[in-house]
Amino acid sequence: MKISKGIVLHVVTFISLSAHHDSAAFALSLSMSGTSKQLNNKHSSIPSISRRDALISASATLVGIAGSPDESKAELPKAEVVDLAAIKAAQSKTASIPGITNSGSSAGITPIKDPPPLLSIRAGLNGKSSIKIPRIGYSLYKTSPDVAARCTALALRAGVRHFDVGTLYGSNSEIAVPLKKYLDIGIDGIDFSTENPELLSFLDATKADGDHHALATVSSGLLSAAAPAPSGSAGRRGRREGLFISHKLANFEQSTKRIDVRRAVKSQIAALGTQYLDMVSIHSPLTDRGRRLESFAAVLELRDAGFVKSVGVCNFGLESLKELKEYGLDLPCMNQLELSPFNTHSDTLAWCKDNNIAIGCGAWSKLSGADGPQDQWVVLAEIAKKKEMTKAQVLARWSLQKGYVCVPRSTAASKIERFAIGENSYGGINREGRSYLLTDEEMGIIDSLNIDFKAGKLGRRDGWDDTDVKGADWDPTDFI
Repeated sequence: MKISKGIVLHVVTFISLSAHHDSAAFALSLSMSGTSKQLNNKHSSIPSISRRDALISASATLVGIAGSPDESKAELPKAEVVDLAAIKAAQSKTASIPGITNSGSSAGITPIKDPPPLLSIRAGLNGKSSIKIPRIGYSLYKTSPDVAARCTALALRAGVRHFDVGTLYGSNSEIAVPLKKYLDIGIDGIDFSTENPELLSFLDATKADGDHHALATVSSGLLSAAAPAPSGSAGRRGRREGLFISHKLANFEQSTKRIDVRRAVKSQIAALGTQYLDMVSIHSPLTDRGRRLESFAAVLELRDAGFVKSVGVCNFGLESLKELKEYGLDLPCMNQLELSPFNTHSDTLAWCKDNNIAIGCGAWSKLSGADGPQDQWVVLAEIAKKKEMTKAQVLARWSLQKGYVCVPRSTAASKIERFAIGENSYGGINREGRSYLLTDEEMGIIDSLNIDFKAGKLGRRDGWDDTDVKGADWDPTDFI
């Protein structure tokens, strides 16, 4: 089967997909000229169609004009005729596709069984526009600076385009090295010659699985036969637009002097070499009212000036969130929490949902430790064994289907950890030919594991240190 690249471009443009370059899921970088590239062998039995028929059929599928192949062969309307009804129908259809939203709208917390790779969140001046964040990213929490560059490079190879970084992680300058090579040249600009070929093949397959699944979910399978764009064809600007860099402002950087906060953020933009940040979040509420409010307001100013696209918070509970609202500030677009089936933060989630705030999950490696929720972990392990998944993959899949954004982490110290970078990515939990979808029954079992497992028991120090923890029942979301 041969499909003109021009057809793919027209269809993708028609449904207003984001220009995520270097990915088959976002085919805007396909050239309108030239012949079609190779397609997946499993589509070889599909009969050939003409460019005109494909355009008519694709347009009809999206706007509901044609209901059968015969009807799709009807004459196209004349160019000078403006069919307002068809335009409204197309807008309605586009708005109903998960992950595709009109300007200013946001999906918030919406459970979905098989979500597309992107979630729309609020952004821009006064939060009146929206940007798309990859639902599964990669966290640099507790990743040693001496391996941060390698981890970032492997994640890029696996198709990861969302990186969760922070001043406290101390690795932004190291991360900048592979990011610059990727932005300047593409994935081929990064040297993988010292990596195990088996690992690279796995990461490449993972990215391909993610690309294929992304196309299937975003376009309801319409573009599932499209070939990926040639490596490096998108250009630096396109590759930067395809990245999502989320940075956390450390507690010691919070200040009542907004200029100091703005300088702190700009210094991290310079360290990363990314021209702007897609999101900046207050790492925790563990300072005081004056510093929290003024720091958040300073980041909003950076957003309105174009240095930052969206503003979030981490570990904010009800009182900290209400404080922002009462002060008259724009609400954050996202609240990242120590969220797992063992601590669902139900009250905070309910408030965030009512106020159109998306939810992010941090890493959960500590859950399996000696002080972790042992009985609940056994149940999770049983589901993982049944599904032939790792426990981390089950947690990532659970968060994905709950409508959250998650940022798993893994270092590069061992072969298992290096492979885990790919396993926990969007492609890793949407492997071709594997059934990783959690059933309603399995989701119900996992949801029943909540025991309000507090941060004081978990032992993570992400936004706080030992002096902040007041005991086993301590949690940063309870602080005000």
